[in-house]
Amino acid sequence: MRLAFDPAEFAGHCSISFWIPAAVLTAALLIKVPTIIRLWHDPMLRAVGGLLLLACAVFVFVAPPTIHWTNRVTGVPNISAPWVYSLLTAFCGSCLLLIIAWRNGLADRSAATRRATRWVVSVYSGVIVALWGLFALADVPVERLRDLDTYYAGTPFMREEILLYLLAHAVAVLITFRVIWNWVRTDGLDAWLRWGLKSLGVGYGFNLLFDTVKFTAVGARWSGRDLDWLSTDLAPPVACVSAILIAVGFIVPHAGQYLHDRWRVRLAHRQLRPLYLLMRTVDGGVPAPLLRGGPELRLTRRETFIRDVLLPLARHIDEESRGRAYEAALELGYAPEKARALAAAVAVQDAVAVRGRAARDDADGAGGDTTELLKEIGALSRALRRPDRLQAVRVRAAVPVRSVPVHE
Repeated sequence: MRLAFDPAEFAGHCSISFWIPAAVLTAALLIKVPTIIRLWHDPMLRAVGGLLLLACAVFVFVAPPTIHWTNRVTGVPNISAPWVYSLLTAFCGSCLLLIIAWRNGLADRSAATRRATRWVVSVYSGVIVALWGLFALADVPVERLRDLDTYYAGTPFMREEILLYLLAHAVAVLITFRVIWNWVRTDGLDAWLRWGLKSLGVGYGFNLLFDTVKFTAVGARWSGRDLDWLSTDLAPPVACVSAILIAVGFIVPHAGQYLHDRWRVRLAHRQLRPLYLLMRTVDGGVPAPLLRGGPELRLTRRETFIRDVLLPLARHIDEESRGRAYEAALELGYAPEKARALAAAVAVQDAVAVRGRAARDDADGAGGDTTELLKEIGALSRALRRPDRLQAVRVRAAVPVRSVPVHE
């Protein structure tokens, strides 16, 4: 009894690495759960959910303390072996179901798709049944927490069980690996999706390394050599790295796009601040208070406020002066888009300056066209951030006007 406890206590120090991928996989699953529930009829999302759940379960139950606890609770030495092998085999089946969903999509309900799905479910369910049958026939009385694969590599029936789960795992991983890397090389992929697929591909590549290491260690036992360290010391960290990369591969497209969108909204809100502050100097330019709201709502409110104030300024925009400013910006070497933004900023500043003159309010009813200004408020606001450039454009635009009397 003491011998059975000591390995578990020792292995507890080694099991920390198993909980890290379990935590990362759980995080990936939690991120995906809302989408999976909302789009439950999508087979691809169901396959992703099942894959992440099973992968997480594998790392929970493969940890040496969990192995020892399972064996002790059931009273059957090494019963954790067929249980973990079954979870790993179910994970392999989920990988193949995910590949089928990826290749065919939600709309494909053809006989070939249904036949492939049934084939995967039948074969891998049969493998799981065979694993339990072989374990029932095997004689494995000594509990092994970390080296069961090599310790019982030559034991009848257990030998076949170990070979069966490794083959089932290797076949599924190889197919998944090839399909993912073929997909990575296709054109038109979103950048976040491409990075996610690359992470998945590398993760499944590490899975292939795991199988290679395990086969080598078990094969060495069959040939009378001792390479157990490959199975006990190298394979576990390889599996952990693989799981983390796979979890990251599923997280990156979702979280990356979400963070990118949030950053884009916050950046747009920040870039509009110069124009927002300028509009607040206009009579009546007082935005309604916003008690609560997320970044998207705050951006919408700021854009709406700016456009609401810009619209009445149309009558004060001097299009001739704006045209001179545009030509001046071009002469200073700015690209047409940047020149238009600088000219618009100069024109808006001038319009704000004359906004309070009652004579202009009453007399100039025609005004300028704010259509372009309302569309390009982001570029206009960014131009207001560089008063040195605006001053240079003003000086340059004023030169021809001053030079006319001299030439005459």
